[in-house]
Amino acid sequence: MLGGLTAQQFMKRHWQKKPLLVRGAVPGMQPLLPRGELFELAEREEVESRLVAHSQGKWSFRRGPFSRRALPPLVRPGWTLLVQGVDLHDARAHALMTRFDFVPHARLDDVMISYASDGGGVGPHFDSYDVFLLQAQGRRRWRIGRQLDLSLREDLPLKVLAHFEPEEEYVLEPGDMLYLPPRYAHDGIAMGECQTCSIGFRSPARGELARELLQRLSEDATELVGEGLYRDPTQSATSTPGAIPPGLRRFAQDALRASLKDGAALDRALGEYLSEPKANVWFEAGAAPAMLRSLTLDRRTRMMYDEQHVFINGESYRASGRDAVLMRLLADRRALDSQSLARASAAARSLLTSWCEAGWVQIEEGV
Repeated sequence: MLGGLTAQQFMKRHWQKKPLLVRGAVPGMQPLLPRGELFELAEREEVESRLVAHSQGKWSFRRGPFSRRALPPLVRPGWTLLVQGVDLHDARAHALMTRFDFVPHARLDDVMISYASDGGGVGPHFDSYDVFLLQAQGRRRWRIGRQLDLSLREDLPLKVLAHFEPEEEYVLEPGDMLYLPPRYAHDGIAMGECQTCSIGFRSPARGELARELLQRLSEDATELVGEGLYRDPTQSATSTPGAIPPGLRRFAQDALRASLKDGAALDRALGEYLSEPKANVWFEAGAAPAMLRSLTLDRRTRMMYDEQHVFINGESYRASGRDAVLMRLLADRRALDSQSLARASAAARSLLTSWCEAGWVQIEEGV
């Protein structure tokens, strides 16, 4: 799938460094979803979808959901339907995303499917994350380039580059794939009816990450820093009562440092944040299995781990010993067979059963 490169070679030579074009990355590639199924997905409230159209130099942009009548006729050129997070709703898209698990799950985001009529596209732009562009149907012409000028056109409802300067051009056929690192400018134009799968990777910004971690740590702040009150027995009378006392400032700094000093608490907050499902994800409660023989994670479940914890769907659990090995195997492979489950302790089995009841884990019937 990586053009003869091993996963290690790809990560060393291309990941976050330079593009890679792979001809025939997925031989015999067919659309993951037929056109009709993709349109039905775009009708659903919980599915994020967008419609972009370009005609006579004018751009339009709308957010879904879209009834079939709200979409332009198939014969009309220049329009694109973008359906986000298809892997959350369709097993075929989820299976495609798992082929990229040589990248940590903490970085995997989703599979977006772009359906376009002839001439459809979203304009020259750049993404702030890594992306694999896999051609599923028809042909698409891609122009790409390292873009120094990232200024955008202010007269459009889309983030379109004002001064796009392409350096290379490729026409992708079904099964061809193009990898682009962050901020690599690209412009894709459909050549006839076209479907493209975009496998994207999340890349949290420093500010976003700090805000999330501080918010999560604040929930346990009293436990982390204690209940001690500020005391100032040496405070003298002041003629500037509006000034914040230096001692109170130092007290606040010490409190904040103490809340960040607990490495385990910070690790726990990070894992809970990274494993948090997307806002539009809901799980249906399941029944408690009579026996745990073989199981798999629900495709919407996010599961990760560090040296001391296991994280699943925004919750954290301490894990050690044989059970930690088992849970890490489940997070890596997203499934456990009967042989692996036979080594689980009673506590681990009880936890897995509760996850089945929550709908996070599915029992494989007949196994």
